[in-house]
Amino acid sequence: MVKQQHEFCDPIHAFVRADTDERTVIDSVPVQRLRHIHQLATAYLVYPGATHRRFEHSLGTMELAGRVYDVVTGPSAMTSEVRELCPEASNEQHRLYWRRVIRLAALCHDIGHLPFSHAAEKELLPAGWDHERFSRKLIVERLAGLLGSMKPPVDAEDVAKIAVGPKKAKDLSYSPWERVLSEIIVGDAFGVDRMDYLLRDSLHAGVAYGSFGHHRLIDTLRVLLLPTDESGGGEPALGVELGGLQSAEALLMARYFMYSQVYFHRVRMIYDIHLIDFLAKWLPDDGTFSTDLDKHLSLTDNEIMAAILEASYSSSQPGHKWARRLVSREHFRVLYSRNHKDLDWHPDPANAVYQAVKQKFGVESVRIASRRDRGGKLEFPVLKDDNEVVLSLTESEVLPKLPAIAVDHVYVDTVILQEAKKWLRGNLRKILDSELEEES
Repeated sequence: MVKQQHEFCDPIHAFVRADTDERTVIDSVPVQRLRHIHQLATAYLVYPGATHRRFEHSLGTMELAGRVYDVVTGPSAMTSEVRELCPEASNEQHRLYWRRVIRLAALCHDIGHLPFSHAAEKELLPAGWDHERFSRKLIVERLAGLLGSMKPPVDAEDVAKIAVGPKKAKDLSYSPWERVLSEIIVGDAFGVDRMDYLLRDSLHAGVAYGSFGHHRLIDTLRVLLLPTDESGGGEPALGVELGGLQSAEALLMARYFMYSQVYFHRVRMIYDIHLIDFLAKWLPDDGTFSTDLDKHLSLTDNEIMAAILEASYSSSQPGHKWARRLVSREHFRVLYSRNHKDLDWHPDPANAVYQAVKQKFGVESVRIASRRDRGGKLEFPVLKDDNEVVLSLTESEVLPKLPAIAVDHVYVDTVILQEAKKWLRGNLRKILDSELEEES
């Protein structure tokens, strides 16, 4: 008898289950390519265990998407007002179709990632391109046949819309139901993409920062009408029952700590910069990634790691000095980091220092990394015990206090590090003062 259900062992979810139709998509080239894309780019050079890949994250995201969908579309979970605004959830046939769509969208949401995931996306893609655009094109142009052959057929456009969400597909119109489904995957507050990567990245990095009670959180998720100033509710959105608010707080605190301690780790960031430096010299298309889908599918971390290793041994190879820094751990060191007292003198002290150091020591000897994250100040609906729906920042005492993350580091070549430190000690106040004078 042909097996209809398939299981994948997983360190986070114990088992990820997929039916035969889903298995055909898992076995497709765009999804299998993710076995060769690091989830956290060069973070394994700082956290040796962080060698996990986008493939297992995509399986985990599919598993969580199915769980959340089953909870929020349960018979007693959706109110009549929500069902009226979301006719797509009106009967069992529709419910099962959209369950298939959301699981496939979660599985395919990352197939557009470049080698080393986010590391070089912003700097080395042509304007208007990002991994979401690649994902959307791959779903529609390379997976439509597989999706259309399922029983019942699945529309590739539906999968692509839900996978990337309205923020990344502004040319498409989304119904309230489609907005909720995409929020389940890529939402800022409760997206299962985020849930899985926090749990998975924390485990593989060997830290506890990303842990939170995801089972309790999922059980208390609901589709709620956002409260408005007028009587009645507004648009449907993914929210949480009051009993799950602490789990939601724990999720957003986990996000805060993972960003501040792992994703924005200062050594990890300079390795990503050196990777970009190498790729800018090595890539054939004027130092940028090609937008051709065949070329995209043929390029993974494996090819780039082989090129880095080869270039590190030969000074004649393009990007040799940056490859050597990656292979030999000869990365630039921190010269200056953003601090609160310097903000009293200048609104962007790190950039002021960067410009001054660049002018003094040359552009090749200095790099800057700046990252921003808004922290836990996210608005989502909360269902109280008396059925009143309120906003999270009103009900929670924790979330309004979670600070935004602002990280700035200026790095210099080790050859000039001591000289640069001495020079900066004697000139920092002058640098910040002169910048202020220029602005005024």
